Amino acid sequence: MSSPPRRERSTFASKSLPLRRLRADSGAILAQDALSDLTEAEINSIVPPSPIYKIVMTGGPCGGKTTCLERLSNYLRERGFEVITCPEAFTLMVSNGMPFDYLGAVAGMPTIVQDTVMDIQIGLEDGFERLLRARGKPGVLLCDRGLMDGAAYMSEEEWEKLIKKRDVDSVSELREGRYNAVYHMVTAAEGAEQFYTLENNEVRTETPELARQLDHRTRKAWVGHPNLKIFDNSTSFEKKLQRVVEEMSRLVGLPHCLERVTTKFLVRGEPDLDLFPEDVTYQIFEVEKVCFSDWCRFELDLSCIVG
Repeated sequence: MSSPPRRERSTFASKSLPLRRLRADSGAILAQDALSDLTEAEINSIVPPSPIYKIVMTGGPCGGKTTCLERLSNYLRERGFEVITCPEAFTLMVSNGMPFDYLGAVAGMPTIVQDTVMDIQIGLEDGFERLLRARGKPGVLLCDRGLMDGAAYMSEEEWEKLIKKRDVDSVSELREGRYNAVYHMVTAAEGAEQFYTLENNEVRTETPELARQLDHRTRKAWVGHPNLKIFDNSTSFEKKLQRVVEEMSRLVGLPHCLERVTTKFLVRGEPDLDLFPEDVTYQIFEVEKVCFSDWCRFELDLSCIVG
């Protein structure tokens, strides 16, 4: 059994710990005066000695998420990783007694339901992540859907109202600020229609057409995450699962056969966004790069568009 790769440790002031969300490449060292009253598990939960990766598995109905979660869990455990799967919050609510007619029972109920889904999802994710950190070994948290998925089931106005109510300054806090990668499994209703079924999920009620719509809305919700990967149905389902495993291997530093090239374009001027096709989703963001050399320091501000 091969051992997972470990990352080099870094340092930062202990007073910043409550405000800093440690990512997979973090490995800070606490000041000595902060260690005396803490157990090993408590120290690990604050400053994990090994990388912890947090991955969202999302997609349209009948895309293969459940099967893929099981495949990834077994694959990573066999290679020395601690793995916990975070269940989908909405499914938990329905399977524990919340009927679907709650969504239309009272005006404004869909927003309350999605707000509750987000509360449950945050609690589950943060709790499981804390356990993985405390364990002190390389770990992976596989999330069955993530916080941005709610945007696919609400209008833009309802979603904006919800995140404003929750004092979210930017959706990046719910997206790249929270997850290392997002793996989107395209619904079988798009490209593998003969395999689309409602029989393997008691919560699933969508027609193939609705499944395709929800799939596209979910993809749109996650546009902007730098590590969003789309797994379509251009191959067999087994090959689809293998492609996900290859991406995961690349992310966590395991041997893999995947070759991927990121293409960037240098444009002569600012593009006219009014000319973009309506079906092209894009995000605009600012990038600041600080460059050092032996003789100078300079900053470069860039406006970037990703779609």
